[in-house]
Amino acid sequence: MSESMTYQQNIYPGSRAELIAAISSKLKEKRFEHVLRVEETAITLAEENGVDLEKASIAGLVHDYAKQRTDKEFVDMIKKHQLDPDLLNWGNAIWHGVVGAEFIRDELQIYDEAILNAVRFHTTGAAEMSPLAQVVYMADYIEPGRDFPGVDEARQITHNDLAAGVVYQTKQTLSYLVQKNAPVYPATIATYNHWVAKKQTKYNY
Repeated sequence: MSESMTYQQNIYPGSRAELIAAISSKLKEKRFEHVLRVEETAITLAEENGVDLEKASIAGLVHDYAKQRTDKEFVDMIKKHQLDPDLLNWGNAIWHGVVGAEFIRDELQIYDEAILNAVRFHTTGAAEMSPLAQVVYMADYIEPGRDFPGVDEARQITHNDLAAGVVYQTKQTLSYLVQKNAPVYPATIATYNHWVAKKQTKYNY
């Protein structure tokens, strides 16, 4: 999308260029380049699945907006918005999505719940994800800069069937965490139960 384009005012009160400037001021160059690739991938997936392109653009751009905040900033935000106290037991991998949505609301004046939920769910997933949330969840996983075993298969599956991509990523992510003996965030278990366990007869990956 053109940097000069202006989003619908009820989605973001400014142009894409203004949003990019706000995001880039909070991220290091490598992370910002990832964000641009996720936006590009999100727009492509949105086109393939009939999802609003402006919302896909914005959600892709802001999904890692809070990625490089300090632990103290996250803890303060959890307390400020009286979020689930259990969040205090986790860290950036969870916080930058679940808590990051509150930074986006407060600092960027983006109030669209579909966009905010796409950010909240982009690493943990959720039992119920809108098509937009599915788009961002997968765009973050398969953007062109990703290079891990299985990513080409993930791309092929996702472009063929978005929901199948969600199943694939969720199964692979949970397997990775279990192999590392890492704690699993409850929402990720709920995502697995809904998207993998209940759909395994259709998507057997």
